[in-house]
Order: sequence, then structure tokens, then C-alpha cells
Amino acid sequence: MHAESPHGPYGKHHGGHDKHAGHDPAMFRRRFWVCLVLTVPVVLTSHLVADRLGPRWDVPGSSWVGPALGSVVFWWGGWPFLVGAVREVRDRAPGMMLLVAMAITVAYTASLATSVGAFDLDFWWELAALVTIMLLGHWQEMKAIGQARGALAALAALLPDEAERVAADGRVEPVPVGALRVGDVLLVRPGGRVPADGVIVEGGAELDESMITGESRPVARAAGGRVVAGTVATDSAIRVRVEALGEQTALAGIQRMVAEAQRSGGRAQLLADRFAAALFYLATGTAVLTVLVWTALGRTDEAVVRAVTVLVIACPHALGLAIPLVVALSTAVAARSGILVKDRLALERMRTVGAVLFDKTGTLTRGEHTVSDVTVTLGMERDEALRIAAGVESDSEHPLARAIVAAAGSAGPAPAHGFRSLPGRGVQATVDGTEYAVGGPALLRELGVSLPADLEMATGRWSARGAAVLHLVRLPDRVLGAFAVTDEVRPEARRAVDELRAEGVPTIAMITGDARPVAEAVAAELGFRPGVDEVFAEVLPVDKDGRVADLQRRGLTVAMVGDGVNDAPALARADVGIAIGAGTDVAIESAGVVLASSDPRGVAAVVRLSRASYRKMRQNLAWAAGYNVVALPLAAGVLAWAGVALSPALAAVLMSASTVVVALNAQLLRRVRLDPESD
Repeated sequence: MHAESPHGPYGKHHGGHDKHAGHDPAMFRRRFWVCLVLTVPVVLTSHLVADRLGPRWDVPGSSWVGPALGSVVFWWGGWPFLVGAVREVRDRAPGMMLLVAMAITVAYTASLATSVGAFDLDFWWELAALVTIMLLGHWQEMKAIGQARGALAALAALLPDEAERVAADGRVEPVPVGALRVGDVLLVRPGGRVPADGVIVEGGAELDESMITGESRPVARAAGGRVVAGTVATDSAIRVRVEALGEQTALAGIQRMVAEAQRSGGRAQLLADRFAAALFYLATGTAVLTVLVWTALGRTDEAVVRAVTVLVIACPHALGLAIPLVVALSTAVAARSGILVKDRLALERMRTVGAVLFDKTGTLTRGEHTVSDVTVTLGMERDEALRIAAGVESDSEHPLARAIVAAAGSAGPAPAHGFRSLPGRGVQATVDGTEYAVGGPALLRELGVSLPADLEMATGRWSARGAAVLHLVRLPDRVLGAFAVTDEVRPEARRAVDELRAEGVPTIAMITGDARPVAEAVAAELGFRPGVDEVFAEVLPVDKDGRVADLQRRGLTVAMVGDGVNDAPALARADVGIAIGAGTDVAIESAGVVLASSDPRGVAAVVRLSRASYRKMRQNLAWAAGYNVVALPLAAGVLAWAGVALSPALAAVLMSASTVVVALNAQLLRRVRLDPESD
């Protein structure tokens, strides 16, 4: 059983680097349901049912139901708490686990003593219910606090399982990626993923490196250019000589950063730990003092009863569920609004966030290119230019080409044939018997063509604001039009920034691998405040992680919002990682909160939810602890002289009642509204 025993969520180890060791929600779920089934007959055959709730379920052998099933519940269901208590004693950090273990051990010992006639205390039902409820609380806690550990596997999934290796005689053979060696030459077909870091030895292509660098536009790579494992050749085949494999690749470096950042996160001591430790000392001290006083008064039997009552009423049903119940309800409320809370600590931290750092591409923008402006030369119609350009681009898989085709609208692309890719420059095709080409500045340089003055002025403005510029050229040398292609800003992104300001978040920041003009243009559109909000442009993955650390060193609690592989280390490093739900599996696995709707306004909703749930946590903890301040003296018998004394059974009922109060208070979280339309 020791392999299943946890570091309890209330123990010292919970906040350390190994906080997930032994945390198995499935194990707690299994033990809870089994113990629940065993608890029902124990309660039905107890004196509680006969004396308080009605006729006792009396069948032959019923007197052994409590001892038999109660023992199973104690040893099997309570084993994780017993092991956790031993660990807390060993670490000299008493907390919830030790308090739970003491309560169930006292109840078990007293019940055994009653079964052999030493006492008259029916604790079997209380023991079974206590273990079962604590298993339920622990199960819910593990579900809420468990940070998914699949980020590294998701990163590895970016690499193909097989590669096409070019043999010395020119044959191409499929081989497992694990069989590759440095120096091998690989064929990467259009649309294929590069299996290893290397250098292009033949061909050229535009590579989609957004998953690695964050650059939203495909990057042209020719012979001699370096390529990175996990990137995609968008338009042409290339041959790559392998220079790095396995742990030496850039992707593996990102994996290491994710692992390191995850190990460094979540070291905050849980609020419940402090309450549990204080309650442990209070309950233990009260029980010892009770025994001493009643024994000194010559009432040994009463001393035992009073001490047992103290430990039972101090048993942290309410304290144990104060946070898990709030977590379970807050995550349910969040889910209704498309917010998936994966890490409870992340949700807690959002209430004090000092800076929200947005990735640009795919988060504040759609991550999809659109044609934002068109200009044409005299004699050419705008729609005709789009129709011809779309025809030329219709057979291309390039993201910018898809934007041109989409911009043609209902008219659709012109019929074209003879499509030919010009790697790094553009594409060429024949439309209505005339040769056309579409491409960027590199195409114009190759053709030796200059832009007309009116087009040059327009394209200059577009470039200044960071747009990609494509030109329609009637070969051999006449430019007919130009198109500005941009990554469109999400219409709700400006509202997201405004809502965060309304929530009192001091600093809004944006980080991107794009060029600074692109970043500055997006920031201006979003209404960033100069000197207050921040823009980080041309940032590589290691720099993203470092920028988060820099903000943290300035004393800010940082929430990072992103969607790509390149965001994963920063998401894991941040105090709160928030992934856009339309993003990659890696970003989602590295984050503590996921916005399934891809609406950045959800970030402000998370702030509101965090503050509401934290208030409920504090209220529940205050009740759970404050109830003991009143109940413990009564359990100890300080008013016994006046005829006011709690029996162990009544103590158990009051202890259960405190749990009901906590549960009802947590239910009020359902009133929290998170939908943007409700603001």
C-alpha cells in the first residue's frame, strides 16, 4: 500500500517540487466509493439509528457489522491518512493528516474497547463516516490541484515517428526517427514536419516556425539555412542534413525549460496547512489538559469520554472540505463559461495578479492571415486584381496564399493552370493565357521591377505597421496591384484589455516573436498605454521565459496568456499560466487555466472568479476554525458543573453540522457571473 500513500494536500510536501508524488485521484475515488458502500450498513446497525433516527436495522450478526466493516474502513480507507500522519511526524510538520489520523485512531481504539466491553461508546458509525468523508474531500482536492504532467509528451508529439532518409545512391527510405544519426540527409516534403535540427543542403522552402519561435509569418529558408525540429515546410520539398538529435535539439531545450519551470512553481504553503497545524496543537493540548483535569478530579471514565469527545469534535471535516468544496464549485461555475481550471493554486493567485502578459499571435490575434488592404494601378479593378491573384495562389498551401484566396470572396479565384512555386519569392501561374506572379519584395528584386509611386507609398505605410505585402505582377515586368496581409486582431481583444483595467490589474503586456512594427501596431489598436503597458517584440522562446522571470523579479504576480509551443515554458514559469483553448496541446498542458472559447475576455473573468472563490475559502476556513474555538471547551466539559456537556455522539453531529454550513456557503459561488455580456 505504501506506493499509493500520498503526501496529503495539507502536509509539508505538498508545496514542494514533488507535490504530485503519490497524488492519484483514481485511488482516492476508488477508496471513497468502496468505503461509502461499507459505511451504510455500519450506520444502519449503530445505536445512533436506534436511539435518534428510528428502529435499528437488527439482523442476525448485526453486532459484528460495525467492528468488521469499520475495521476494513479504518485500515484500508484510512491508510493514506495514517501514512500521511507518519510523514508529518517524521518531518516535524504536524497538520491535517496527523489530525485526521488521530481522530480516526481514537475513534477506532474506543470502538474496539467498546466491542470488548471496556467502554460504552458507539464510534463505529462515526469512524466509518469520518474516513469516507475525508476520502471524498481528498479526492476532490486531488482532482482540482493536479497539474497535468503531459506537457513534455505533447512537445515530443510534434516530432514525426518516421523520417525519409536519402541513401548514398539517392534512394529515399522511411526510417524511425530513433534510427537517425548526425550527418544523415533527410527529405522533408511540402506540408511535412522537420524531424531533427539541421541545415538545408538542397532546395528551399518557407517554413512555419510559429510553434517554436512565435513568428506568425512563414520564414523563407534556402540552401545553407538552418531548420529546427518540429517546424513545417509549407510550400516546397527540401533536403536537410541532420546536425542535432534528441536532447540536443531546440525542441528538447524547450522541453527542459518546461520541466524546470514546472518544478519551480507552486511552492506556496496552502492556507489550510496553517489552520490545520494550529488546530492540531489546539486539539491535542485541549485533550491532554482535559484528561489531566478530570483525572485529578477522580473521574477517570469521564476523562476518557471527554478526551475522545474533544478529538472527535476537533476532527477537521469542515476544515478538510472548506477548500475542496469551493474548488469543485468554482471550477464548475467556470466551466459553464468556457473556463477550465486545471490548477487550483493558479486560480487562487489570479486575485493578486499584477501583470497580465499576452502572447500576440493566436491570443490577441486570430492567428489567421487576412487581406486588410488592396491597392491597384490605374486601369485595374480591385476585385479583378483579387480574382487573378487568388487564381495564381489557388494551388498553394501557404498561409498568405490562403488569405488571398479567401479575400476573393464569392467571385472566387480565376481559373489558372501551370502553377509553379518560387520558393522564398512567391508563386507563378497562367490566367486567361497571361503569365502572372504573386510574391513579396524578393520577387520584385528578382524580376528587377520597381513599384509605381502610388503603390510604393501605400505599401510603405503597410510595412510600417507590420503587414506582409504581396504584389500581383503581370510577367515579365508590370506590377498591377499590392495586398496588405495581416494577422487580424480579435475583435474582443480590446474589450479584454479594458476589462482587466476595470478589475484593477496594474500592467498589461504583450510578447511576440514578430518584428517590433507589427507588435507596436497591434498594441496601438488595443489601446495600450505608453509608459504603463509594455510590449516585448522579437522575443525567442528562452527570452519569453526570461521576460516572465524579469517581471516576477520586479515583484509582480504574473499571468501569462498564450497558445503555442513557444509559450509553454513561459506558461509554466508564470504564477498563473492561461492557455487559449484553440492553442496547442503543449500550451494547454503547461497552463493552470484554459480558455476553451479562445476569448481573451475570459482572463478578467478568471480574476473575478479568483476573488470570489478566495472570499469563500476564507469564510469557510474561519467558520471551520471558529467553530472549534466554541465547541472544544464544551467538549472538554468546562460547563459540566452547570449540566452542559457534549456527548461523543452529539459532538459528532455538531461536527457534521459544521460541514453542512461550509457546504451551503460554498454553494453561493453559483451566483458568480463570468460571461462577458453580464458585465
